[in-house]
Amino acid sequence: MHGGGWTEGVGAWSVKVLGLLELLAAVGLVLPALLDRVPVMVPVTAACWVLLMIGAMVTHGRRREFAFVALNLAYLALAAFLAWGRFGPEPFTG
Repeated sequence: MHGGGWTEGVGAWSVKVLGLLELLAAVGLVLPALLDRVPVMVPVTAACWVLLMIGAMVTHGRRREFAFVALNLAYLALAAFLAWGRFGPEPFTG
């Protein structure tokens, strides 16, 4: 599978854990806004997503999959912007 070659070098458990982390990140970014509860979860989740994308960039970089490194960098930039916008000196919260 294109882009999924990294899964050959790790166990099935690791792939499942990463999938679960990505699902939890999606929930952490969307659910607080939908329910208007615990708004601090959005920037915390975005900051954790930045860490996850750094790991993805390192993994794809080692495999010389530079297109995926660039894609992960774009995801990282979006998450960093969201975290900075919510945690920053003038947060754009409503």
